[in-house]
Amino acid sequence: MKKEIYEYSSLRERMRTEWKLFVAAFLFILIADTIGQKKVPLGPGTLILFPIFYAIIMGIISGPEVLRVFEKKEVKAASKLVIVAICPFIVKLGINAGANIEAVISAGPALLLQEIGNLGTIFLALPVAILLGLKREAIGATHSINRESNLALITDLYGPDSPEARGSLSIYIVGGMIGTIYFGFMTTVVAALGVFHPYALGMASGVGAGILMASATASLSAIYPAMADKLSALASASETISGITGIYVAIFIAIPLCNKLYDFLEPKLSRRREADIVEKQAETKKTEVL
Repeated sequence: MKKEIYEYSSLRERMRTEWKLFVAAFLFILIADTIGQKKVPLGPGTLILFPIFYAIIMGIISGPEVLRVFEKKEVKAASKLVIVAICPFIVKLGINAGANIEAVISAGPALLLQEIGNLGTIFLALPVAILLGLKREAIGATHSINRESNLALITDLYGPDSPEARGSLSIYIVGGMIGTIYFGFMTTVVAALGVFHPYALGMASGVGAGILMASATASLSAIYPAMADKLSALASASETISGITGIYVAIFIAIPLCNKLYDFLEPKLSRRREADIVEKQAETKKTEVL
């Protein structure tokens, strides 16, 4: 299949061709920000809906599979703009990290090493992704929590058109739409168990994704209002350290580990998946004959 290339002789030409994308993005942001953050009590937990959730939903609805406001060519062009749009936020992360360097230096081993603990999820997520039919997309999807810095890293290493970048972008979108709801609800449920100290939960809220940290911290602050400031400080310090250490863990450990596991597991799991599909097809044909 011939790869489509989107190149323009000038910014004016690009704006003239893709103006609908920029107008729609501005309108979606305006509407989502107007709706604002919504909290929905659900059993022992609380669902927190952030503006990014509404913006992503509006983007999905306007796509070629639903309302068809945009064509597939425009969708592909928009996917390349994601990394450009989040670059200012990535710079902001770097500035915040530099401003909080003292917190990074004075942090204890639990905070400094917590990002390495996240590597354990690779051993669970990567095999599942391969069994679901993902190929190289599985590497981008499972190497990390896949927020802004990780998406930028994968795009830089493999290119915006690579399977790895598609996998990373997919999890980035899912994380923004579902992850915020999940984090807020999960935090209140875990806190209700009374197993962990509130400070431990505050530290655990900083996973390297600002929006997920905000969701978890908002839930904790509602449960422990007297500790709200301390919990927020711990979450912010943890978030800063996760953002710094996470990128290096991804470069030197997570991505090489995913590549090695993929090379080892993909041939075996793909054959098993194909065998299961053939077996199910045979059973279906046998049932139709009977």
